[in-house]
Amino acid sequence: MQGAEVIEAAAPVVARAPADKPLLRFITCGSVDDGKSTLIGRLLYDAELAPDDLIAALEADSRKHGTQGDDLDFALLVDGLAAEREQGITIDVAYRYFATDRRKFIVADTPGHEQYTRNMAVGASTADLAILLVDARKGILPQTRRHSVITSMFGVRHVVVAVNKMDLVDYSEETFRRIEADFRDFAKHLRFASIYVLPLVAKDGDNLVHGAKTMPWHDGPPLLTYLEGVAIEDVMRIAPFRMPVQWVNRPNLDFRGFSGFISGGNIRPGDIVRILPDGRDTRISRVVTYDGDLESGVSGQSVTLTFTEEVDCSRGDLLSSPVSPAKVGDRLEAKLLWLVREPLAIGKNYLLKIGTKTTPANVTSLDARIEIETGLAAPIPAGETLAFNEIGEAKLSLETVVACDPYVENRETGGFILIDRITNETVAVGMVKTVAASTRRAEAPLTDLSYASMEGVELAPEPYRPSPKRSLAKAFSWLLPASVSTFLVVYAFVKDAGLAAEITGVEMGVIFALYYVHERFWTRYSFGLESRSEPPGNDPGI
Repeated sequence: MQGAEVIEAAAPVVARAPADKPLLRFITCGSVDDGKSTLIGRLLYDAELAPDDLIAALEADSRKHGTQGDDLDFALLVDGLAAEREQGITIDVAYRYFATDRRKFIVADTPGHEQYTRNMAVGASTADLAILLVDARKGILPQTRRHSVITSMFGVRHVVVAVNKMDLVDYSEETFRRIEADFRDFAKHLRFASIYVLPLVAKDGDNLVHGAKTMPWHDGPPLLTYLEGVAIEDVMRIAPFRMPVQWVNRPNLDFRGFSGFISGGNIRPGDIVRILPDGRDTRISRVVTYDGDLESGVSGQSVTLTFTEEVDCSRGDLLSSPVSPAKVGDRLEAKLLWLVREPLAIGKNYLLKIGTKTTPANVTSLDARIEIETGLAAPIPAGETLAFNEIGEAKLSLETVVACDPYVENRETGGFILIDRITNETVAVGMVKTVAASTRRAEAPLTDLSYASMEGVELAPEPYRPSPKRSLAKAFSWLLPASVSTFLVVYAFVKDAGLAAEITGVEMGVIFALYYVHERFWTRYSFGLESRSEPPGNDPGI
């Protein structure tokens, strides 16, 4: 086990109310027939977390659809579709909720078949941890690597490698260590924060809820104990505030709010938020829910926010922290997971949906392709694009600007999908790496205005106050041509250049001093000045 912080299971536990327990979202993934559904079903059964009616249904279904003879087929606890039971494979994502004394869990049992990779990606997009099943007889397969790369790509930072079916290799420690070494070597570039590898037999329950006497050479905790104790960082609670506006809530003439899911940070009445992509700042008046107003809203909650002033805000806008705002632009660099048989077409118009915003977009270039065997990016040959289930790095051009974050900073505001405009089919999922604005786009308006101006407060006028150096320069620039004129007039009358120069010199000194004192005197008084309407830096005249 590397880098994982696990709470010791032997410590005494005080039962807590479900609302007080931390939540862990995890997925099961891996290649076809590695035992993903069986693992979840057996874990729920052994931990006595499955309701009695489900157990009764499992017994009946096992007799009708089971593949384990007279024994229970635990995969049927989560494989509910008729097609799944007929074919013995998982097709759709099956979600199950359960809770122990230590923790709440939401598990997504995802399909292993290559054809249903898109369904696996859906489960990975919200997971904190992935259980990657490996058949001990087969070792690391291409689909195992593909799912590993996808989980890393979707920001899953904790992975459990469950080496299943150890009974079919005579519980061989040598086989287990070889698979463990192969995976760690493959995953060293995938940025996992922790990797825990354990041997198990899902159908028999070995190393699921209880330790396995058949494998005494493994001294790590069983799966459920590890899941209860693994430390998952809730970084979104301390991230900058983000909330995509999903709906303008207007039930009557007296209420106008903006509803959405808080994707990062927290918000409370009185806080200032920035409406992107327009860039206008405003202040929060209320945080409203169905059950009443809240003192604050936090990441993971759906709320309605009201503003202290009437401002333009609609679905597709992003409410953001003004201190650490989201990026705004119409040029994206992103990773793409291609989901359909028809290959990616460079330059073809797609619809890009990010958060609640949808805009036409096209892929302008494809820079690299992720090699499944290594998990590393490699140059893509000229003329080739992404094929079914391939992952690449691309540049996209958008028709309108969007507000978003790099995916590594916020999964909710940094992930998007591409939709075919003809078939309305989702053809790719993407993760934003960088955001930029094209040269034809102007800067987002209003971002240079102060918070006071955003609240409708009239800005205090800035009276014209020239500096002493400016006064001297103006006096000199006015006096020089006047003195030259004086010299010429005097010389014309007296025909004596020396006398004309002396008179001009005396006049220059006296008038220069009088002008400077006179101007400095008037700069200290605002008598006769109208309210300022000129932009800063214009001289109102003296």
